[in-house]
Amino acid sequence: MTDHATGAPHLRPGAHLLVTGGAGFIGSAFVRDMLARRDGTRITVLDKLTYAGSESNLAAVATDPEQADRYRFVRGDIGDAELVGPLVAAADAVVNFAAESHVDRSILDPEAFLRTGVIGVHVLLEAVRREAGRAAAGERETAPRYLQVSTDEVYGTVPDGHSVETDGLAPRSPYAAAKAAGELLVRSYCITYGTDAVVTRGANTYGPFQHPEKLIPLFITNAIDDEPLPLYGDGMQRRDWLFVADHAGAIEHVLRHGVAGEVYNIPGELEVPNREVVGRLLDALGKPWSLVRTVEDRPGHDRRYAMDGSKLTALGWRNRISFDDGIAATVDWFRSNEAWWRSAKSGDWDAYYARQYGTRLATSTEA
Repeated sequence: MTDHATGAPHLRPGAHLLVTGGAGFIGSAFVRDMLARRDGTRITVLDKLTYAGSESNLAAVATDPEQADRYRFVRGDIGDAELVGPLVAAADAVVNFAAESHVDRSILDPEAFLRTGVIGVHVLLEAVRREAGRAAAGERETAPRYLQVSTDEVYGTVPDGHSVETDGLAPRSPYAAAKAAGELLVRSYCITYGTDAVVTRGANTYGPFQHPEKLIPLFITNAIDDEPLPLYGDGMQRRDWLFVADHAGAIEHVLRHGVAGEVYNIPGELEVPNREVVGRLLDALGKPWSLVRTVEDRPGHDRRYAMDGSKLTALGWRNRISFDDGIAATVDWFRSNEAWWRSAKSGDWDAYYARQYGTRLATSTEA
């Protein structure tokens, strides 16, 4: 690893990465992309395999002999210090994707989000700090670098303009509050202990392998089955949409080139209201607008997110996938992978869906 102030690459060739939450949506995209380059990078994935994580997301890696030789999967919780310690000790860098990630679920069960987003982050940072001490004592070559994957939701709603990394944090849901708390822990370790850590704040992300609880995959899969599409409120909440491959690529870029102690926004390619997103999905699927139902909005629903990406651009990153191309690729993937999303909509899905949308849909109106 190199001087933190230079922006030069921080990872040596053939580095060993610990990727927590690597069986989830964005984490698995990161793992698949990194290992598919066949550049000698080794990855250990630590994942609790909650409802949103699945080893099937990494099947392309596990079934490729060359990639599988550089890949290890460990099932476990980032809050388990005894498990985490040896994994961090063997790693050149830790990339923390692990999180309970759906705002709706954070409203139903906020404690789970705090356990992962605050206590889990603390356990990881303590393990990194111990390894930095070993590096200082000459017991390992370098200290591990740490990257915390966060979200634009920590800024809260943004009525005008675009959020920059120095803006204050104003989370409005338990999910966003847990992510903000995790970020503040990382910052405190950078300042107090000199931990080599960076933070990314990603925009609303979509693409293949996304759990169908989220807006785009939920509406695609419901529409395929001609089921109602529950659109919150007037549907004019605005989001900046980021294709998952671009999100994963930007995270890797910051891991390699980001300056220690810094935060980097990862904006998307297009800011549009949810209502327009739904229209594009229906057009791509050849389904009627009559499927859309206006339902009661969720509490604390942020009206708009928008981030300035100048800092990341100056670091040398550009997104590659337009929103139109990303939506087309996503719709095609869900059409072609029905077994995957039907499996994701099994188990406790019906109970969750009834709890979240049952009353809302019963009292819904035409959109």
